[in-house]
Amino acid sequence: MPAILGTPRETFPGERRVAIIPRQCEALRRAGIEAIVEESAGTAAGFPDEAYISRGARIGSREDVFREADIVAQVRCLGANPEAGRSDILLLRPGQVLVGFGEPLTALNECSDLATTGASFLAMELIPRITRAQSMDALSSMATISGYKAVLLGAEHLPKMFPMLMTAAGTITPAKVFVLGAGVAGLQAIATARRLGAVVCGYDVRPSVKEQVESVGAKFVMLDVDTQSSEDKGGYAKAMDETFYRRQRQLLTEVLRDQDVVITTAAVPGRKAPILITAEMVCAMPAGSVIVDIAAERGGNCELTRAGEAIVHNDVTILGPVNLPATVPYHASQMFASNMSAFVKLLIREGRVSLNLEDEIIRETLITHEGRVVHSRVADLLGEPPVTRKVNA
Repeated sequence: MPAILGTPRETFPGERRVAIIPRQCEALRRAGIEAIVEESAGTAAGFPDEAYISRGARIGSREDVFREADIVAQVRCLGANPEAGRSDILLLRPGQVLVGFGEPLTALNECSDLATTGASFLAMELIPRITRAQSMDALSSMATISGYKAVLLGAEHLPKMFPMLMTAAGTITPAKVFVLGAGVAGLQAIATARRLGAVVCGYDVRPSVKEQVESVGAKFVMLDVDTQSSEDKGGYAKAMDETFYRRQRQLLTEVLRDQDVVITTAAVPGRKAPILITAEMVCAMPAGSVIVDIAAERGGNCELTRAGEAIVHNDVTILGPVNLPATVPYHASQMFASNMSAFVKLLIREGRVSLNLEDEIIRETLITHEGRVVHSRVADLLGEPPVTRKVNA
């Protein structure tokens, strides 16, 4: 019998994405993987049940999906859906595989709860940034959408237009956009702001990204701070000490005085987002300017950010958007499903689910297995002894 991939409907409030789209069901079928999808799972993203059926998937109830699936694919697993996701614990079974976002470095209790089900949970946030895993990197896919949407939010709230226009009524000067953080979201924000006609500059604690910032049309802002230890081995920004951030804030204040829109994207995996913009710095910004804080869900890069809210402080609008990818559910689901499909295919060998810790991608993403938390970093955070063994399931 072929392996079965199940896709339940997302239950997190406001979540409109779906983990697998109809086109991927057809591709998985060619790879020997059968798909079962919960009724209406893709409707909010623009994928009706009929589209799944036409691509070879079966439609069933939530109970059907969990009962039949060898692998359950979700956008938000328990750790990323701590309230509504609890009802799924009773549906998971030993030996089943659960794949999706689960915030394993912060949702520690949820990881422990998943372990008690006997299911093997693989967290897509922890897919290593290696060449072989690029097609599975859902975190980067969603960051792309967040960067794009953040610029649109900034443009909507700014009392100016972005492009330079020469009209009979005079010349309109272009808006100035400053992007803090040049990861995937930041680079997409820069590219989008440039396409809308803004003059864009960018900053990142990692000087190695200067060329990337310039390649998408922005000027890289250089600050007189020590950045030698600002990047980890995975290419992510590292948390720095308070002395570093204090000096950085002093220098950034001068840059902010001349900006119309500031987009902040700085995040450190498993940590609260660093404060890059204080209330005092906001007061130095021009009246009518806008801050879009993509890091709002992790505490925010601006001291005044309130997740899910828009506030005005000293005539500066501060936006704290949450779950931006869910606001573009069609393409967010398309990208996520492509990543998920590539990941699932890695887990199937000769028609069976196979979890082998000799594979770096599986080893780095496997959080729970056979009733235990087996990821060394998560186990350490929980205060549990690490499990070191080769796993074949």
